[in-house]
Amino acid sequence: MAGGIGSRFWPMSSAQKPKQFLDLLGTGRSLLQMTVDRFVGAICPIENIWIVTSADFLPIVTQQLPDVPRRNILLEPCRRNTAPCIAYVSWSIKTVNPNANVVVAASDHFIANLDNFRASVQSCLDFTAETDSIVTLGIKPHYPSTGYGYIEADLSYPSATNPNIFRVDSFKEKPALEVAQQYIRQNHYFWNSGIFIWNINTIVNAFRVYQPQLAETFERLVPYLGTPREQEQVNVVFPQCENISVDYAIMEKADEIYVYPSDFGWSDLGSYSSLHALLPHDVRGNACVGNDIRLFDTDNCIIHATDARQVVVQGLDGYIVVEHDGILLICRQEEEQRIKLFHD
Repeated sequence: MAGGIGSRFWPMSSAQKPKQFLDLLGTGRSLLQMTVDRFVGAICPIENIWIVTSADFLPIVTQQLPDVPRRNILLEPCRRNTAPCIAYVSWSIKTVNPNANVVVAASDHFIANLDNFRASVQSCLDFTAETDSIVTLGIKPHYPSTGYGYIEADLSYPSATNPNIFRVDSFKEKPALEVAQQYIRQNHYFWNSGIFIWNINTIVNAFRVYQPQLAETFERLVPYLGTPREQEQVNVVFPQCENISVDYAIMEKADEIYVYPSDFGWSDLGSYSSLHALLPHDVRGNACVGNDIRLFDTDNCIIHATDARQVVVQGLDGYIVVEHDGILLICRQEEEQRIKLFHD
C-alpha cells in the first residue's frame, strides 16, 4: 500500500513526495524500495509484487520500481482508506491467480531483522494456505506506545497446525499512556503492525460477508480488470466506496482472526524521533545522515542533510536539524508535533 500522503518528515516529505518515496535512512533506497526488497526473492518473485498507490504517484513509483509490471500498479483516483484499497488489489489478484496467498504491507515501515521477518511471513503463508484464516503480525511491545494500536491475543489457544499462531481476542485503539503501561505489563498484548496474511479466497469471502456493498462494487469491475478500460471504470466507482479501514471493515468483525507474535525490529517510522531511535548514534547520542556533518558540544540530536555540502552544529541538545531543497528546519524534538503548524 503506497498511497499515503503524510508530511511528518517535512521539509523532506510533501504531498507530492510523501515519506514512502524518501531515503530517510541514508541507504540509497527509499522506504518503498526497501519494502519491495524484503519480499523479492525471499518471499516471491518481482512479478508477484502489486502496488496500490495514488494516480498522482505513478511516475515516481515506476521510476523507483522499474521491474514491477505496470499491470501490477493499481491507481486510486482518490483516497478511501485501506479497505477499498485492499478490496481493489484482492479482486485484481484473484483474476490472475484465484488461489494466491497474499501479504499486505504498508510501503513506509522499517524492519531491522529481515531473516526474522521473512521466517514469520513464510510461517503465516504456510498457515493461510491450509486454513480459511486471517493472520496479522503482532509486534512484541518494547515500551508503552500511545501511537500504535494493540492486539489482545489468547495465548492459551494456539492454532491446531501452528503453535506460534494464536486467536485474537480483540483489537485495541491507540491507548492513553496509563492503559499502554497496563498492556506492556501483561504478555498477551502486541502492537498492531498492520501487516496481514491471507489466502485470496479468504479475504474476498470476508468482504462479501462483512462488506457486501464494497464487494459488489468490485465484482462489477471484474470484466474490466486487466483491460484498457480498467482505469476508466475504477475512476467512476472508487470514489463511491465508503472511506473505511480494513480493521473496522473486516478485522474487528471476522471470526477466524489470528496473530503471529513477532519481534523483528519493526517501526512505522512516524516521526523524526522514531527515525532518530533507528539510526546509528555517536557516543553523545547523535544520529546523522549526510555527507559532511560536523558536531561540536552537541548531544541527542538528529541531523539529516543529504543535499548540503557541509553542516556544522554547535551547542544543541535534543534537536532536529533537517536541510532539504533549500529549506532548513531546526526544532526541539519534544516540539516535533508542531512541525506541521510551522510550515503551514
